[in-house]
Amino acid sequence: MKNLVVLTGAGISAESGIKTFRDEDGLWEGHDVMQVASPMGWKKNKELVLDFYNKRRRQLLSVQPNKAHLVLAELENDFNVEVITQNIDDLHERAGSSNVLHLHGELLKVRSTFDEDLLLDWKQDLNIGDFCEHNFQLRPHVVWFGEAVPMMEKAIQKVSNADIIAIVGTSMQVYPAAGLVDFAPPKTPMYFIDPKPNISENNYLSILAEKAVTGVPKLAKELREKFNR
Repeated sequence: MKNLVVLTGAGISAESGIKTFRDEDGLWEGHDVMQVASPMGWKKNKELVLDFYNKRRRQLLSVQPNKAHLVLAELENDFNVEVITQNIDDLHERAGSSNVLHLHGELLKVRSTFDEDLLLDWKQDLNIGDFCEHNFQLRPHVVWFGEAVPMMEKAIQKVSNADIIAIVGTSMQVYPAAGLVDFAPPKTPMYFIDPKPNISENNYLSILAEKAVTGVPKLAKELREKFNR
């Protein structure tokens, strides 16, 4: 089977009701992004940061995967599908995708502030005084601004082995994730699904100017007809 790498962002989860955090004025739920998504913000006001992610976690547990998530999972019947997502939700996994790499961490996991490799599954609120086994405070398992993206090398490896690339729900404007497509093999067919595309088609790039829930089923049909004969 051909290797299909799917890069997803906030747009695919927004259609499940997940807020995309950042408003047009650049604020996240009324907060400057550096207050709630940076090591500096964490150091200054841990309670504010924990409350922000507790609200996100509660919201995530109240929504369901949408048609786009489900169709991407179904494509595993016809392709070797690797999902690389900028999202911190688990909607791809709940939809049935078995190969999901989270570039920016996972909302339903927390990690030790003593050992960043010490991860715990976490579905309840995270509070001051919730410690790891080494008696250090737990923090959200989310990559904040100014922090390294530890999964980047794995993502580059997956993209470099792609036969087909699909980009769904992300404008690919945020680095380092935006640079991933540069590692695709030459002439790799790419598909870009976005209701307001900011790029133009060429010989190897096809654009579906639609939301994820309508664009992904059309993409799946085209991929099956073109590559899975």
